[in-house]
Amino acid sequence: MNVSDSMTEQENVQVADRERYSRQMLFAPIGEAGQAKLLQARVAIVGMGALGTVLANHMVRAGIGFVRLIDRDFVEQSNLQRQMLYDEADAAGSAPKAEAAAARLGAANSGVVIEPVVADLNFANAEQLLADVQLILDGTDNFAVRFLINDVSVKHGIPWIYGGAVSSRGVSHTVIPGETPCLRCLFDQPPARGTTETCDTAGVIGSIIHTVASHQAAEAFKLLVGARQQLNRKMVHWDLWYNQYAAIDVSKARKADCPCCAKRQFEYLDASLEEDTIQTLCGRNSVQIQPVTPAALSLEEWAERLQPLGRVEKNPFLLKLHLDESLTLVLFPDGRMIVQGTEDPTVAKSLYSRYIGM
Repeated sequence: MNVSDSMTEQENVQVADRERYSRQMLFAPIGEAGQAKLLQARVAIVGMGALGTVLANHMVRAGIGFVRLIDRDFVEQSNLQRQMLYDEADAAGSAPKAEAAAARLGAANSGVVIEPVVADLNFANAEQLLADVQLILDGTDNFAVRFLINDVSVKHGIPWIYGGAVSSRGVSHTVIPGETPCLRCLFDQPPARGTTETCDTAGVIGSIIHTVASHQAAEAFKLLVGARQQLNRKMVHWDLWYNQYAAIDVSKARKADCPCCAKRQFEYLDASLEEDTIQTLCGRNSVQIQPVTPAALSLEEWAERLQPLGRVEKNPFLLKLHLDESLTLVLFPDGRMIVQGTEDPTVAKSLYSRYIGM
């Protein structure tokens, strides 16, 4: 028996990994030792929209051992301009973003464990979904969710990397509990609704998405291989259209009276108010309603029940009820609903009560 015949399965995997990641390991700051750390790393990505798809692509192709993809939404035609993991078939079939992304990425790297989670990240499930990873990456477009991530990060000592993009502008900042300012040190509370630009009001170009997410990914690799001395500890801003770049030193911005990292009051994680379960979705003319207590609905039964009310579409992950040309109800098995065609939470709540009755 020659040497190759006697190699264990584990050694064969290691040989395959060495070939796959050879160019990455040639980069001296990562090398073989760093790649071994990446292969054992666990990362969660919150939001599989524009930033999240780029982040997930980087993480999976780089060989991060476990990647959890968390997203509440499904693919639509307007996503395809900038959300790189989806295609027209995904949009036509209303594929859940987490599932569609996992399928596409699994075909690129079968050696990574990819866990798609079709769910809204909220105070009831945030610790369950985020507390067992080494790093949390922000791909969301929602400040309330970012404050929730920040609470989990500080409570459990897990670094996270904030990112945001709209128009041609973007921003990123790495939060390391106990070392850097947390998000609540920098922003006392989320911006009031209607006071910030969104993709719907200002648009967005795909290049700023890739700029921000690639910066986040590079910082993630530094953290995961242990190269903390190379981290960019500044808050970085870009405007690609107007050729602007700024790196703001926030190292002294930690607040001694910060409710989160100083007083350890995890207000977003502990929230249970109704207002925290109703959200207007960025750029969607839609409102999401999340029951405080998740349900366990049979989409087949609900399809039969709702059939007389309008046109019904269903796949294994969601059900759509088209009430008219302008109003669609999207129901998920956990009782969550997205009301498309309104930005008025009161209208959305009324429709939820009328048709679902919970």
